Amino acid sequence: MLPWDAPLAGRLDRHPFTSELLRGNPLGDPHERPLWVYVPPGYDDSAERYPVIYVIQGYTGQVTMWANRTAFRPSFLETADAVFAAGAPACVVVYVDAWTAYGGSQFVDSPGTGRYHSYLCDEIVPWVDAHYRTIPERESRAISGKSSGGFGAMITPMLRPDLFGALATHAGDALYELCYLPEFGKAARALRTYDHDVFRWWDDFRSRPAFTKPGDESLLVAFGVAACFSARADGTPELPFDPVSGVVEPQVWERWLAWDPVRMAPGHAATLRDLRAVWIDAGTRDEWFLDLGATAFRDEVLQSGLPPDRLHFELFDAGHAAVDYRYPLALKWLAERLAR
Repeated sequence: MLPWDAPLAGRLDRHPFTSELLRGNPLGDPHERPLWVYVPPGYDDSAERYPVIYVIQGYTGQVTMWANRTAFRPSFLETADAVFAAGAPACVVVYVDAWTAYGGSQFVDSPGTGRYHSYLCDEIVPWVDAHYRTIPERESRAISGKSSGGFGAMITPMLRPDLFGALATHAGDALYELCYLPEFGKAARALRTYDHDVFRWWDDFRSRPAFTKPGDESLLVAFGVAACFSARADGTPELPFDPVSGVVEPQVWERWLAWDPVRMAPGHAATLRDLRAVWIDAGTRDEWFLDLGATAFRDEVLQSGLPPDRLHFELFDAGHAAVDYRYPLALKWLAERLAR
């Protein structure tokens, strides 16, 4: 396999997108974001309208990373293009940027990071429908992502069933007592170096190359996700554990649990039951136990009454990282099930 960019059968348009909802966000992050829109082969030669699949990224992800390639693997831009070049039902694919100074937004609205859920649903989706020949209906619109992007893909159709009728989640954040709680102990230990002050760690983290000290990853997750799930009204992230002992702070932790897709699902059973297609997968060796989170979410989706033939569930031999070869499988599966 050659290690250089390959020509696409379809076309990738790279737009600067100006968001009014992100203007003046709490972190001072840019309100102009890159937005990539892929159109399939034949788009320019017809008047046909197409379903749309939105693709969102994991924590620390930003949109230009979709063009990254690792040794002996094409980028997802290329594998996604290959899905449609090989004859899968054609779709528009939209790659959304939701990066923040803390590494991510979890695709929610928060006083700690900004209005990223509204940005996706109320700005990006209408803009794409206005500028491309889409089928602007929920039955023809899906969302897909991995890790934190998988979390976003799980919660967005629950919160906005008017917009999204299908989803794919690859090792999405779920079952928080297994995926997050173990990280809190690691983070509390790492804070000893900073007199148990997470803001001292944050100042140090920004002053040097990222991830060059033990505990950086656990602290970034705890701090960054706290900004998304448990920020105070003034935007200050509030950790869900005591920074000295690691003991969970119940009131703050409950705010995190309220965002657990496994716990959200029963309250959105009617919405889940009405989805056209749900893809759930994860590696059996996932370091954050997201294979168990995937299983628990699968159970809740089936409990909602979703017909089993609308669900694809799979555990495969892998950890959390380097599972990008799974993305085109879900893309093809969704493309075959969206309304046309």
